[in-house]
Amino acid sequence: MAQRDVKEAFVSNLNGTSLGEVALGSFLAPLCLINRAFILVLYYWAKGTLPLPLPLISHLLLDFSVIVLPLVLSCTVLSSILVQVIICLSFISACVFCYICRTSFQSSALQLQKIVSTFLQSDVQYKQVPFVTLFRVFVNVKTAISILAVDFSVFPRRYAKTETYGTGVMDFGVGAFVFANALVSPEARRRGISGSKMSHVTKQILSVWPLVALGMARLVSIKMTGYHEHVTEYGIHWNFFFTLAIVRVLASALLVVIPAGQLWLFALLLSGSYQFALETSDLKSFLMHNNDREKDFLHGNKEGIFSILGYVAIYLTGVQIGLYVMQPRAKVKDCLKMLFFLCLGSLLLYTALFACQTLLEPVSRRTANLSFVVWSVAQSLFFMSCLGLADLVILFSKGASHCLFLPSSMNFQEMSVDSLASRKRGEMERLCLIQAVSRNQLLFFLLANLLTGVTNSLVDTLSCSTSFSVCVLLSYMLMNCLVIFGLHVCGITAKFW
Repeated sequence: MAQRDVKEAFVSNLNGTSLGEVALGSFLAPLCLINRAFILVLYYWAKGTLPLPLPLISHLLLDFSVIVLPLVLSCTVLSSILVQVIICLSFISACVFCYICRTSFQSSALQLQKIVSTFLQSDVQYKQVPFVTLFRVFVNVKTAISILAVDFSVFPRRYAKTETYGTGVMDFGVGAFVFANALVSPEARRRGISGSKMSHVTKQILSVWPLVALGMARLVSIKMTGYHEHVTEYGIHWNFFFTLAIVRVLASALLVVIPAGQLWLFALLLSGSYQFALETSDLKSFLMHNNDREKDFLHGNKEGIFSILGYVAIYLTGVQIGLYVMQPRAKVKDCLKMLFFLCLGSLLLYTALFACQTLLEPVSRRTANLSFVVWSVAQSLFFMSCLGLADLVILFSKGASHCLFLPSSMNFQEMSVDSLASRKRGEMERLCLIQAVSRNQLLFFLLANLLTGVTNSLVDTLSCSTSFSVCVLLSYMLMNCLVIFGLHVCGITAKFW
């Protein structure tokens, strides 16, 4: 077989992993965030100052070592002991948290209860909605890792995209990426429509030209270089950039006529009608048949075209969730209540998922069926809840340690009148890798795709040893982070429109 055919076969005919293992991976990123914060707290207590010495280098290396490195290792050499890794990190976090509380308060149980009550009543402020930024950044980072790691044998095949049915980690990544874009859409941020509805839709069509351009560039480069491609993902000419663009336009058109409070109902109706068509017509067999690609454009790209219906349903649901989480909340207890409802929603959707898989069919990213839509939203809500809880733990640690400028989404209201703490927080955010990725997310995603292609052209990924594969992946992620971090430090935001 030619090298291209070997690589295509390597990422084909896979069945994914369990729902539990995908959900388990949701704990890793929050634990990494908490441990990063605790390291800074302990250093602040020891030295009485932050940032670290040689801040540009030290903070980048700290974030890369504590946040990116564990994510790379968890999907490569540590994938077989992921449970033990998470238990170990949880134990370390719990010990340090107890040490911080004991050192700060030295109080009885009754006094600690009063401290917790005071914390819940505390006023908070935030420029960005808690955990939404974290969710989008980690989805982007995990996607960047996976799109190259999947070509190495060290990456577990059960994490890769499934052929027909199944729940691979990368399958969730696709749904989560659409969901993440919906969370921060203009509609979710309650930005009013300027001008007529038609002009608004036209404006949205024009705004997606960067995605269309990137999709065209990817298509041309793949065809010209003979780069391997998994046809059953989206089709012969289709790719994820085209899906993102069309989903955004279709959803924007629907959002001008659908009442904001009924988005979830319309999403259910849309995905349910699509599932009904799959069950009662020849549509399912048409989508699964793989020997008719050369007939016409529709046959050649049927997965990419028809799966748009499922992704629009995910997007509309994401906008509905965005409308809820974007509501202003002034107290910690309000944020905790929001996280409770998100977690409850995730639990209810997982219950619905089990019903869908029992009564209808398993999850299929290839068709973006009803089960895939429900799973994508359920797992996204669960991941967001974990990140939100981590942010509250960091916020509590800020108050306990008096290190009020730790980088996180939320801050105590008192910081607005503390100019020194505000300046320190601004300096720490300038040195934060998460803020850097958040600032230029589309560029980070584009750069990851570009470096993935370059790496595949230079390295025979299938024959690499385990240690060399991990070194390549870490070097690749370090290059991505260096570029994005450098732009952030210089205050540069790359705009494509």
